[in-house]
Amino acid sequence: MRPTFTPTFTHVPPGPVAGPLQLLPINAEVVAVHTADGAHVGSLKKVGGVWKFKAMGYGTEGGMEPGHGPLTEQHNMQFATPDAAEVSARLLGALAGTPGSSP
Repeated sequence: MRPTFTPTFTHVPPGPVAGPLQLLPINAEVVAVHTADGAHVGSLKKVGGVWKFKAMGYGTEGGMEPGHGPLTEQHNMQFATPDAAEVSARLLGALAGTPGSSP
């Protein structure tokens, strides 16, 4: 299945993240998480039957920085399923400080 967006793997500067977030399945236990404009900001990984968000950033030189990026504070947020609407609402809601958005 081809994504409806162009995935990119570059530095995302601090500030607002373009939503809604888009999910791109990699395999049965990993789903890449991208902004609405395609920037990779992390992955959902199935660990012990629970989906956990793993934040990912990229340095200004392009190198991967696991646990970093615009959604660093949401690293390890847990989900029952990789549902795009829920993942987007909770991750972006936590970024915006929306009540009830904590893991």
